[in-house]
Amino acid sequence: MEDSVIKFDMKEVKSDLIRAISECSQRGLLRTAKWLAELNYSLKNVKINLNDITQEININESNPENDMYLLAKNYFDSKEYDRAAYFVKDCKDKKCKFLHLYSRYLSGEKKKLDNMIDPPSDPLKNDELKLLCSDLRKEHLNGELNDGFLLYLFGVTLKKLLLTREAIDVLVEATHKYPMHWGTWLELAPLIDDREKLESLTLPNHWMKQFFLAHMYLELQLLDEGLSLYHDLQAMGFEKNGYLLAQTAIAVHYRRDAENAIEIFEKIRKDDPYCLDNMDTYSNLLYVKEMRIELANLAHRATIIDQYRLETCCIVGNYYSLRGDHHKAVMYFHRALKLNPQYLSAWTLLGHEFMELKNTNGAIHSYRQAVEVNRRDYRAWYGLGQTYEILKMPFYALYYYKQAQKLRPHDSRMILALGEAYEKQGRIQDALKCYYKACNVGDIEGMALIKLAGLYENLNEEEQAAAAYTDFVIDEFRNADRTELSHAYKFLTQYYLKREQLDQANHFAQKCLQFDETKEEAKALLRTIAQKRVKVEEMVVMEDMNETAPVGDRNSRIEATPGNQLSPMNLSFTPTQ
Repeated sequence: MEDSVIKFDMKEVKSDLIRAISECSQRGLLRTAKWLAELNYSLKNVKINLNDITQEININESNPENDMYLLAKNYFDSKEYDRAAYFVKDCKDKKCKFLHLYSRYLSGEKKKLDNMIDPPSDPLKNDELKLLCSDLRKEHLNGELNDGFLLYLFGVTLKKLLLTREAIDVLVEATHKYPMHWGTWLELAPLIDDREKLESLTLPNHWMKQFFLAHMYLELQLLDEGLSLYHDLQAMGFEKNGYLLAQTAIAVHYRRDAENAIEIFEKIRKDDPYCLDNMDTYSNLLYVKEMRIELANLAHRATIIDQYRLETCCIVGNYYSLRGDHHKAVMYFHRALKLNPQYLSAWTLLGHEFMELKNTNGAIHSYRQAVEVNRRDYRAWYGLGQTYEILKMPFYALYYYKQAQKLRPHDSRMILALGEAYEKQGRIQDALKCYYKACNVGDIEGMALIKLAGLYENLNEEEQAAAAYTDFVIDEFRNADRTELSHAYKFLTQYYLKREQLDQANHFAQKCLQFDETKEEAKALLRTIAQKRVKVEEMVVMEDMNETAPVGDRNSRIEATPGNQLSPMNLSFTPTQ
């Protein structure tokens, strides 16, 4: 990053925002206009001279094409896109030209959505989109497409037609022409696969770039960098901005700190009680924490505010899923996708619901659609792995788990699933590496140690297995699976008994008495330990007798075998090379 975002002149930032709100509103880019207005509201204490900006915004009011623009803009706002495009088709003004082309684009998207079948139609068969792209390409080649908004539209059509490399170049060009259009940055983001590609982009040195970088760091799971930059942006003057708070909550959620993420979302709701933006993510957190009352209240509130919003459909779907009513959950996620087929969260959650209903075909279709929308959605890759595992197709499952693990390299759940897939295919060394890595990154589910120990036990590598089992039973209250805990205690009892370390063996045998599965075996093992102790005592007595015998007879004394004195708490394990 060339400059710290804190160094920017906040008066200049506010002036940029006011101009951009007007520019985007005039072109019907309402989402970006709203987003910019929220940023501007965060800077309400920054005082600037509005006279010059107002004059600049209204400078073209006497434009002879203004009447046609006003008519077309009202048709556009009424979603009569064909009418809007018709009335400004011959205008030369950049604002009118964009409205004409954008209306054509949205008209095609609306018709495709109205006629949508399952699965969604192929974008490459969209003739209207191809025609629009062709018109824009001609102007671009002739050097006539020198407006940031028109370049944005060209980039969007290229992206829709899967011309990714060209789309990246055009969208980057658009950011240079008009960096204040947040929609351009958002269209560019899904096309960037990794940090190397991000750093190779030649982006404008504008303060808006910092918002994009922070967004990309979260997308690429570079959470420390993302949180650091979001904190910088908040310190810049946007500390109460809902978008930045939500992004921070999402980053904290990715770190598996659900409690703090929930606190941040509650702060957003307190400051802006009618806000629905990102509340679908909030509902996911409430679902995971099984906070039924809070999720029910959120669903009720969202329905009152706007029952046809995407986020509302997702929230209500999560509510029904938590109640176990998966058919109703599917209905609400389908409703969200009718409103927007590109709604990533709904595709992934729909896949989860089909898994609950044991509809593997529906799950695979939903997860694949999620991956089509965003190839960085690790949840969809992980879901595909689980589905193919159920279908007993291990090679497919392994491939999808690998993709999920690449996207979440420090998430023990992804690593553990990959390890289990390797183990099922007999790739033991790869499985051991995965289990060991899952232990090192912080075993979220508490399963990596028991998997590692079991695998070492099957390989007859008893010392490694004992070390893993010892670490596993250290926190016995965390390990809820009593079968695994009882097995670990039994193994450790037998391990130390075999090595004549009777105190340790007795300690773990007493633990075995707490479980129905091992109670009878524990009693037998305790009897064996008692018998061995009697023999050891007899041997000690005989040794003492030898100690008091004449010196010449000492070579004939019986020597007790000390056994292996390895302490269980000092055991450490490393993967077999």
